Amino acid sequence: MTTLAELCEDHTSLSDAAIDHLLRLTASWSLLADLSFSDMVLVAPDEQVAGVSSFVVLGQVRPNNRSTLIVDDLVGTTQSSLQWPLVREAFLGAQRTVGEVDLPGVDQSVPVWCVPVRFDGRVIAVLVRLQGPLRGPASLYEQAYLSIFERLCSMVSDATFPYREDTVAGPGMPRVGDGIILIDHVGAVEFATPNATNALHRLGVYAAIEGKTFTAAGLRLRVVERCLEYGIPAMEEVDRSSDVAILFHCVPLFDAGTVTGVVVLLRDVSDLRQLNRLVLNKEAAVREVHHRVKNNLQTISSLLRLQARRSDENETVLALQEAERRVRSIAVVHEVLSREPGEEVVFDEIVRSVVLLVEDTVLALHPVEIVVNGELGTLPTDLATPLALALTELLTNAVEHAFIDFGDEDDEHDEHVGIVTLDLSLDGEFAVAEIRDNGRGLQEDFKLEGATSLGLSIVRDLVRSQLNGTIDMTTVDERDGGGTLIRVVVPTEMVS
Repeated sequence: MTTLAELCEDHTSLSDAAIDHLLRLTASWSLLADLSFSDMVLVAPDEQVAGVSSFVVLGQVRPNNRSTLIVDDLVGTTQSSLQWPLVREAFLGAQRTVGEVDLPGVDQSVPVWCVPVRFDGRVIAVLVRLQGPLRGPASLYEQAYLSIFERLCSMVSDATFPYREDTVAGPGMPRVGDGIILIDHVGAVEFATPNATNALHRLGVYAAIEGKTFTAAGLRLRVVERCLEYGIPAMEEVDRSSDVAILFHCVPLFDAGTVTGVVVLLRDVSDLRQLNRLVLNKEAAVREVHHRVKNNLQTISSLLRLQARRSDENETVLALQEAERRVRSIAVVHEVLSREPGEEVVFDEIVRSVVLLVEDTVLALHPVEIVVNGELGTLPTDLATPLALALTELLTNAVEHAFIDFGDEDDEHDEHVGIVTLDLSLDGEFAVAEIRDNGRGLQEDFKLEGATSLGLSIVRDLVRSQLNGTIDMTTVDERDGGGTLIRVVVPTEMVS
């Protein structure tokens, strides 16, 4: 679907600042649609056609509290000024025009307001309000809504709405149906809807508040004072115990640049806040579990290290050290999860810890440097743990065994530093890890399926069985630098 900015670029010569003004208007205009119980469209002259003989529809919004009059999506269509003469009149005359218009599929003429949208001293578009029939005579509250809407329309024509500082409608923000309180220029309440009154009751304000300020009613709202003083939208959440939370969103009303009142939109967010607390408590519990698992694994690692120090058999010492390193590589994942619990984990943090682990625990007879290129981003936790263990084994194996001959006096590599490179990338739905060294390469008769090394056996089974991936090990030709290349490819979505 073509965006408003794209339509403006294709059909108008509006500046970036003017387009931004229209974007901010459409970000807030659901408030206008709900206050007027009306569909609204935003149009501008189509400059692909000479003059103002046609208008392109830049945006469309439907009310949340009335059925729509416009079934079709008009955005991107071009409307003739012959069918919309009031739009042309509002644009050229720079004044609001009121009348009626015939719409396809609607039996009777529809009341219409055409409000010029002014920016930087000139009219850049027209806001068209198409009013559906009210359910009988307008009630006092509906009359109040329409009165606020008219004041906001004047602000649209004066370029004081939308606000530069913030939007006043959107996901998570209070809506008209949640509750409205209208405040005059001195902070006294002019009227409050029943939903707004119920919200005040939950905060302990039971007395009638019409004609009083919030302070006089026993409720101190700094957000109202700031809105009146500075003329910018503001939001504040008021709590009463842990069970009640009311969100107040204050929207200033202007007349000739002066703040003449404030519309306060209220929303009872008590249930939402309780749900948030439950989620936070659950996250804290999960974080604590990962923290304890990490501590337990570190304890096991320490016990293995102590046992290795007490052993006199070199083979036993090496076996215990390898076991300790594998335990620590699993603990690395739980350490990251203890900070950010969830079903996914930032794998690049784990990679950094794994590299440090290998550098600290593996002894090589020749200087070796580990270089990491690329990243895998966020991966599922079920994938991160076995993949971290596999990379730890492969990096360890490369550092320990790829450079065995580098220390010989007659070896031509003696003056060179051993380099182990870990290249990480995403290829569609697959995570790819390539470990490359500039060492001696594989033996001619080497086959991964027949590998007797415990580490390679663990990696092979992890990648193929648990991760449903592939692993290949090849010797790099001397003309390409020599050494060994290991390529691991695993799907980023775990298959159960």
